[in-house]
Amino acid sequence: MRAVVQRVLKASVNIKQEIHSQIGCGLLVFLAVSETDTHEDLIWICKKIANLRIFNDKLGKMNLSLTEVGAELLLVSQFTLYASTVKGNRPSFLTSAKPEKAEPLFQHAVKELETLLGIKIQTGVFGADMQIQIMNDGPVTIIIDSQLKE
Repeated sequence: MRAVVQRVLKASVNIKQEIHSQIGCGLLVFLAVSETDTHEDLIWICKKIANLRIFNDKLGKMNLSLTEVGAELLLVSQFTLYASTVKGNRPSFLTSAKPEKAEPLFQHAVKELETLLGIKIQTGVFGADMQIQIMNDGPVTIIIDSQLKE
């Protein structure tokens, strides 16, 4: 699995010009599932997201996690994180999981993060055409890959 984690002051998902979900201070996470991802990848990446210390402490050092600052989380499925541009200029998405594999894993990630964080996770809609509004804080953007363990 691959995640792009952004620390935000606020973020929202709009579908057909209506707000579907929104958060204030917290994390916006774009999550992609590959064809080779397993349940172990899901657990690893969810733990990493839940415990990521990218919020500032009193000294201004990134040292606090989402739960320590009482922040929110917005999780959005984004298969394009597995785009390959090795050949030509048109991205290939051959390593992205097909919807029948990706959607159940995405839904499981929502439940796993809710359990780990003890909060309701806001989400996009799997496979929908979404417009995402982001007010990045910092900016702080972290890329996590469960297969590379980084």
